[in-house]
Formats: sequence, structure tokens, C-alpha cells
Amino acid sequence: MAAGQPQLLAGVGDRGSSSSSSSSHPPPPPPPKILLAKPPLPPPSSSGADDEGAGARARQGPQPGSLSLVSDAWEVHTDKILPYLTENNDFMVIGIIGPPGVGKSTIMNELYGYDGSSPGMHPPFATQTEEIKAMAKHCTTGVDFRISHERVILLDTQPVYSPSILMDMMRQDGSSSLPVLNGDPLPADLAHELMGIQLGVFLASVCNIVLVVSEGINDFSMWELMLTVDLLKNNIPDPSLLTSSTSDKENKSDNQSGSEDYVADLCFVHARLREHDFSPSKLMRLRETLEKHFESSSFNIGSSGATPEVTDSSVAPSTKVEELSSSQQDVFLLPLRSHDNSAKLEYGTYSSMLGKLRDQVLARPLRPFSKNLTERDWLRSSAKIWDMVRRSPVASDYCKALQSSGLFRK
Repeated sequence: MAAGQPQLLAGVGDRGSSSSSSSSHPPPPPPPKILLAKPPLPPPSSSGADDEGAGARARQGPQPGSLSLVSDAWEVHTDKILPYLTENNDFMVIGIIGPPGVGKSTIMNELYGYDGSSPGMHPPFATQTEEIKAMAKHCTTGVDFRISHERVILLDTQPVYSPSILMDMMRQDGSSSLPVLNGDPLPADLAHELMGIQLGVFLASVCNIVLVVSEGINDFSMWELMLTVDLLKNNIPDPSLLTSSTSDKENKSDNQSGSEDYVADLCFVHARLREHDFSPSKLMRLRETLEKHFESSSFNIGSSGATPEVTDSSVAPSTKVEELSSSQQDVFLLPLRSHDNSAKLEYGTYSSMLGKLRDQVLARPLRPFSKNLTERDWLRSSAKIWDMVRRSPVASDYCKALQSSGLFRK
């Protein structure tokens, strides 16, 4: 674990009111330890493509060392994960979503507390190697699961808008080899589009915090994806209302009485930035744009009230990026990793800014679920919610609208 972080992590257990109720009971037995292992490099695809060529994704099966909540066959699996969870009700759930190569798994490894200097230890979430980059492949398929010693559940999702995922799921006739929505046959490009939306809806439904990662300072495609998620996240209840300890009748009553569906808090990470992208005025403009972009959504973004117009002259010359980042924990900036060896950067290296992101995200006040629930109840509810996401009538109508738009293969 990196220097200076244990003190913060020790305080993660102070989250929410559930800690007071759990302190009166004896501590639960420790769960099995999750070994830190890197899945092996996926085998290269054969030169001859057949009808099932795109199904290579499903044929590979789960990689050794991986622990998937949603498998590469787009199915939820809880049996392998359940032994790692306890009846503890003082935990937090953090998910991450973004395009390929922006460092999602690296961020999740940092939140896990992985120390890369430890000899013989591989990261809990596989990161891209030079071989994988050269093959234009991806590391994560479905949703990978880990839980840290501080009882932080981490969900790392496969990249959205990933050409390699699209190639893996596409049959020769252009159809999808995966039953993405209700098991209905779909063109692969349309199914690929829906997969990113489904991942976003799922994370927004089961996480306390979702990290939305974009590449560069001016890429807002992930913002648009999350607005679509907000549009299609409909009639999915709070996971704490789906627990086995509550009857179906009570679940229905509680869900109808709530004025709003549960939705996670979003934190936006803009990664792989150049030196000229770091200035207080640019960060303030980015935050101002973000608040306007999401002002009519269900997501709670930024401060309440009007945001003053930002100009270079309105920002004091002595103001630093880190001062603005610490005042509102909704936007984070990460430089290119290659800048770690530069001694000229005033804003800090990739490693130092990644550490600040970790500290601020773990210390962030949580969006609570409606009721107390245990880690195991959360897992069972998440499985039910994944089934709702895949069978959503709203998503089905949206899919039909996309099909009729002519933008996708028939």
C-alpha cells in the first residue's frame, strides 16, 4: 500500500450510520482473501473466420485469476463471489466506465490499495501490456469484481466503444453472438451500442459512486452516454429494497412510495492530459460545462445554484489546480503516464495525482441506499437488477428506435 494512505483507509469504516448499528454485534468472520493475479494474455484469433468466429469471446470462458460479476457471455454469476462477502453492512461500492486505454483498471487498482512495488504481486485488475496494445485487444470483458480489505467493492467494466469487443461478438453475417437484450437476435453494432448503455444503467443502479473516465479534456462522449443512461434507467428499484429479508409486497410498496429511483453519484475523470490542459481556468470551465450538461438529469452534479461565468481574469494567478480539485470532488484530471519522469510539471506526476484521486474518492460522502443491507444482500440484489437491465422494456423501445433510424445494420 502506498505511503500515506493507510491512515485514510482506516477511516473508510466510518461511512454512514450503519457503522453504529454494526458495532453492537460481534465482528463477522474474515472473508477469503482474494489473490492478486493477472489473467493470461488472450490467445490470438485464428486466421480463418467462421460463423462462430466472433463467438471466441464466449468460448474462451472466464480467465484464470479473474472474478467476474458479469461474465463475457453477458450473464451474471454470484456463486463464486458470494464466499468473499460477509454480513457486514458498512461497505461502499465504486464502479468505473470509459473507453479503451484510458486507465480504468489502473485507477481501480489504486482504489484497491495495490502496491506495485511489492515483489511477486500482480494487480487485482489486469492492465494493458504492450502485447495487448499491439494486438489492439482489451483486458476486461463483462464486469470484474474485487473487494478490498477496507470493504470497498470495486466493479471494473469492459471498455465501451471498443472495436476489439465488437469484433469478438460479431458473427460473419454481422449479427451478435451475445444475447444482449431479452435474448433477441440483434446486429452486432447495435448490440455493442446497447452494451455500453446497459453497463452504465447497472452501475448507476448498484454503486454508491461511479467514475466516468474520458480521454482528453474535450471528449464529452462519456457524458452523452451517461445522459442516455439517465434516460433509460427506469423502474429499477433501490437494491436495498430487493433484499430477501423484505417481502415482495413490501418491496413493491416501498418502490412506489419513493419519489425518485436510486441513482449513484458520478465523478468525472479526464485522463491522458497534456501539460497545457492543466490550468485552474480550464478546470473551472470544465466543471461549469459539466453542471450545465447535467442540470436536467437525475444525477446530482456540482453545486446548487448558478455557476458564475469563468474567465482567465476571474481566476487568481496564485490559484492551483489541486486547490480547486479538493473543493468539489466531482472532476479529476490525470496527466499522461509518461509525464511521471518530468521534473517540470507544477501540478504533479501521474502517480501523485492518482493518489489524490484515490484519497478524495474514498473520503467522499456516500449516496446511501434507502435501507441498510449487507454485502451479501447487495450481491443478490445486483443479480436481480442485472436481469431487469437486460429485460428492460424501455431499453427495448430504445433499441427499436435505433433500428429504425438506419444508423445500424439491419
